[in-house]
This record gives sequence, C-alpha cells and structure tokens, in this order.
Amino acid sequence: MSKLIPKGSFYGWIALAGAMLVYFAGTGNIFYVWGVLWPPMAVEFGWSRATFGGAFSLFMLLFGAPGPLIGASIVRFGPRANIIVGNAIAALGLAALFFTSEPWHLYLFYGVFVGVGNGFGMFAATTTIANNWFIRRRSLAMGLTVAAGGLGGLAFPPLIALLTSITGWRDVWVVLAFTHLVLAVIVGGLFLIRNKPEDLGQLPDGVAAEAVENLEAAPPRVYQTPVDWETGQAMRRLATWLLVIFGAANMFALNIMNVHQVVHLEDIGFSPLVAATALGLLPGMSIVGRLGFGAVAQRIEPRYLAALCLALQVVAVTILLNARVLPLIYLYAIIFGISYGGLIVAAPTLLGAYYGRARYAQILGWMLPITTAAGAIGGLLAGAIHDATNTYMLAFIIVIAFSAVGMVCAFLARPPKPPSQPAERLF
Repeated sequence: MSKLIPKGSFYGWIALAGAMLVYFAGTGNIFYVWGVLWPPMAVEFGWSRATFGGAFSLFMLLFGAPGPLIGASIVRFGPRANIIVGNAIAALGLAALFFTSEPWHLYLFYGVFVGVGNGFGMFAATTTIANNWFIRRRSLAMGLTVAAGGLGGLAFPPLIALLTSITGWRDVWVVLAFTHLVLAVIVGGLFLIRNKPEDLGQLPDGVAAEAVENLEAAPPRVYQTPVDWETGQAMRRLATWLLVIFGAANMFALNIMNVHQVVHLEDIGFSPLVAATALGLLPGMSIVGRLGFGAVAQRIEPRYLAALCLALQVVAVTILLNARVLPLIYLYAIIFGISYGGLIVAAPTLLGAYYGRARYAQILGWMLPITTAAGAIGGLLAGAIHDATNTYMLAFIIVIAFSAVGMVCAFLARPPKPPSQPAERLF
C-alpha cells in the first residue's frame, strides 16, 4: 500500500474547496439569477422577452465559443490566473448592470463582460483544478466541484428574489458583483486555489514521492491514462470524437428540456405554480446525480455510467411526453435531475482519465464550441417546432433520439491506446 503524505498536509482538498467556491458563485451568482432579475427589468423598461433572451443567448455563446482560446490560456497561464482575471471581468459586468438604461447595455454588460469572464474563469478552469490535483479520485473531485454549482442554483435565486423585492433590481446587481468578487476572485482565486501539486512539491492525490513506484503496482479500478497527451494526438482519436458527439447530443437535449419543460406543462393544463414546484426538484436531484456519479465512477468505468445516465434521460423524457397527472411529473423531475447531474460530471471525468492533466483544458476547449452550439440549436429548434405544430411532441421525440445517440457514443468511447511517444509521463 502506498504511503501518503501525513494527514492534513495535502493541499489538494483546499485547492478543490476554492474551485468549488468559484463554481458555486459562477452558477448561482451569474447563471441562475438571470431568470430572477430580468422580469422586473422588463416591467420597468417595457422591453420584450426576446431582448432579454438575446442577451442570455449572447452570454451562452461567449461562454463556450472561445473554448480553444480558453483552453490555450489555461495551459499557458494556469487555471488560477484565468479564475482571478475572468471572474474579475464578470464582477465588473455585474456591477455595470446597475447603470442599465438601453437594451444594448444588457448585451454588453451581461452578454459580453459576464459571458467572457464566466467562460474563462468557471467551468474549464475549475475542472482543471480538480483534474490537476486528483487522478485516482478524479471523478469524486469533479463531482464535488460541479455539485457546488447545484447548491448555488438552490441558494441564490430565492435570496435574490427576496432582496429584489426590498431594494429593487439595480442595487441587487451591485450586491451580486461584490459577492462574486469576494467569493470567486479573492477567497477562491487568490487565497485558496493553487494550480497543481507540483508547484507545492506534492503529487496528485497526496501520494508521497517515495511511494510513486507503488502506483503502478496497484493500478486503479477504472482506467487512467499512464501519460499526458498532446492536444493534436487526442483530437486524432476516435474516442475524442465519440465524446464530442456524446457531449453535443447531451447539450442539445438538455437545453430543449431546460428551456421548454415549464411551458410544456402549462400547455397540457398545469398551472405555472404547480409546474414550477414540481420542476423545483430538478436542482436538488441534480446534486444527487453529481455526487453519486463522482463517487461511483471511482469503481465503475465512467463511460458506462454516462451511457446509463442518458438511458435514464430517455426514460424521463418518455414519462414527461405521456404524463398527464402530477405524480408522473414528479417522477420525471427526479429521474431527469439525477441523470442531468451525472452527465455534467461525465465529460470532464472522461477527458481527464483518457488524456491526462497537461492538455486537459485545451482538449476541453476545442469541444466547448461544438457542445455549446448544439445546445443553442436545440433550444431554438424546439421553439420553432412548437410554433409550427402547437405541441412539443416532435421536439421531445427528437430529444429521445439524440439522447439515444449520445448513449451509444458514450458506451463505445473506449479508452484510446496511449501514443508511442508521450508528451510527458505522469509517473
């Protein structure tokens, strides 16, 4: 059995806590509060829903489209620098929304500043921290990181709604900016996070230097690449493109459901309050999925779990398609929430396991524009289908089909054979 650095001295858990704090702020403080704050702004200015929807679409586009630049920046400057600078830019955008008086302010302050800042400083950067500090516990570290986002989704919206009713939306944007600056930039980025264990004279998982040889003698239960891959090597492997298709199919389906599930329930006769209450289970159940996937993927190959999550997604959407009574809506929310949470953990866990640490962010960065575009297309397509047919039936059938395709791709994405001339050996 390998020796460990004495208990309490391994810094990885502290660095991971910093990444979790950044993810908590980046989702709860930015992503989820938009739905709470744009309605009172629309009432004051009389702007259309399309105006606010366009600003959010620009935010999503700039979150993922610069993926190759985000990945290259993380590799070049380290995830910590990206977290500090990116989230400082996002905080600036949040504060600037206090001065909103024209529609273009939404697009510049939220769409551009917050979108770019969040893109550079959140998902790719925080999962890189988890990937750098943990190998054998990688899936658990990934699960804990993204579970913090689920907690942010539960915590921030009700607090922001209450604060908005007391102070008005302008002051709330300033509060959010200050909160984001403190949590993501100062505490998470400056105080807690460090890029990788080697910077502190440590090794991933807290393994002591004199025990490195025992790692190969006791191989992990699930596949972990023995080498760090170069980006070009990874992009030429079939497994990478199967994971790209898996991610794109998942985001396509996920965006359709997230955007249209509430209005679908209203269309079939449920009140907005009942629909929102039933679907309020989703964030909590997604936390179960995130933590559960992270824990179980230490013992079962993550690609099998990813395929299982998409199979559950097929079951959930099939239930929703046929549901006309409230218990089935709750059943849908439970199953879909668990599968959705697990799928968020799946892609970064698989990329880290297959391609290592050195170019993880860059490989992920090349995937982000494709998966983000698929998500954007899904939301727009479902709306167009509803406008043409006055029902979401065809859209949900397409979701089931895409989920099935993603399930097959995840199952077939076997670990690629390591290159004959690796860029850098881990051990």
